[in-house]
Amino acid sequence: MAERGVERLLGERDALGLAALVKAGEVSPAELLEAAIARAEALDPQFNFMAQRHYDRARAAIARGLPDGPLAGVPWLLKDLNTYIEGELTENGSRLYRGNRATQSSELVRRIERVGMVIFGKTTTPEFGLTGTTESALCGATRNPWNPAHIAGGSSGGAAVAVAAGVLPAAHATDGGGSIRIPASCCGLFGLKPSRGRVPMGPARTEGWGGLSAHHAVTHSVRDSAAILDATHGIEPGSRYGAPAPAEGFLAQVGRDPGRLRIALMTAPPSGSPVDPECVAATRAAARLCESLGHIVEEAAPAIDAAAFGQASFVLIGASVAADVEQRAAAIGRAVGPDVLEPITLGFVDYGRHTTGMDFARANATVQEIAVTVARFMADYDVILSPTLGTLPLEIGVIGLTPPSDFETWGRLASTFASFTGVYNGTGQPSMSVPLGMSESGLPIGVMFTARYAEEALLFRLAAQLETAAPWACRRAPARAG
Repeated sequence: MAERGVERLLGERDALGLAALVKAGEVSPAELLEAAIARAEALDPQFNFMAQRHYDRARAAIARGLPDGPLAGVPWLLKDLNTYIEGELTENGSRLYRGNRATQSSELVRRIERVGMVIFGKTTTPEFGLTGTTESALCGATRNPWNPAHIAGGSSGGAAVAVAAGVLPAAHATDGGGSIRIPASCCGLFGLKPSRGRVPMGPARTEGWGGLSAHHAVTHSVRDSAAILDATHGIEPGSRYGAPAPAEGFLAQVGRDPGRLRIALMTAPPSGSPVDPECVAATRAAARLCESLGHIVEEAAPAIDAAAFGQASFVLIGASVAADVEQRAAAIGRAVGPDVLEPITLGFVDYGRHTTGMDFARANATVQEIAVTVARFMADYDVILSPTLGTLPLEIGVIGLTPPSDFETWGRLASTFASFTGVYNGTGQPSMSVPLGMSESGLPIGVMFTARYAEEALLFRLAAQLETAAPWACRRAPARAG
């Protein structure tokens, strides 16, 4: 197949569609890989989404022969944050980790490669995934393919840009406070954060940020998200917990009738911070769509103490980041300061250094209390519907590299921007951003649906129903259409 034709396939077909072409012999894994590399190299100078390049490793994997899995031959990118390929760089978006090479591969990487996917690089992330925008001193600013003056979201912004720009149909992403759903919303993609314990994070450690973090993907199609979760989910050795899965798998849920769902519509965040009218309008439009599909929608929201949750989250994240920074600094024999860490990171590190074991225990208890509150609320509702974000995608630089004295201001800006997502990291529930809206200025607006713990199957059924009723595949970022 001609090179330009293969490049078009990457933007037009989803991962399952590409795998079907490979299986039928209509395109080869090598052709797909080279087309993805060519597209990445052509677009990266404009949008800055590639952190690491593993092109020769990918070519060697194809030359050895790929496993005959359901996604065999599909190109794949990992996020450059706490996800490891033995012998390759993982720099976590930080100058402190510059040159850091992994001594073993992540279990998630092993599972991805077992189904035949071809890893050819890693995508950009902010330092340690701490901000809602993918801007770092190490890699620079990652820009939104819908409008390069705006952010791609974070911390999986590089992954979202690669998918939205048509480099590949799906990519690895992680979510510790919204980092799958935020860039999915900013870039017009489908992004599902799975339940706590659903996808492996080890073997070095099997949870992150006190259980707030989760791994999965950003995709164009709902079915790709489900197929990738089928390939990656399940308890790994040493896990503290694992979410039960449907016997038939997740892909089997796509296309099934979700039934008549009772949906709680929540247009104000727990913090009470302002929400952009266009984000509210997109959410109300999604509510009307759900009603037209036979679901029951009523305005309701769980009583969440946003201040208590915010304080607890800062303790869990700050203590975790400070511990990692101290360990890395000791390993390389280097003092921690502004020459190797960004101002926002230094703020978290300073905060973490002043927390105690009792602070961490209290924070954990607070998060568990909120999880119980939300679970009790959802005894009466199948799904909570809300905006994904409190604002449209911000301009580059607003919540990126901020002066050290402005840590509190950054916190207020970031929490207003991402005012809806973080609580579900605390509760451990599955939550998805669905690309149902567009702003008057031409920027995507995601709408968020959250289900009870371990009920990804219900979200996939609902998402597929929405995808059929209001298709988004025809909406393409200018870079992808080019």
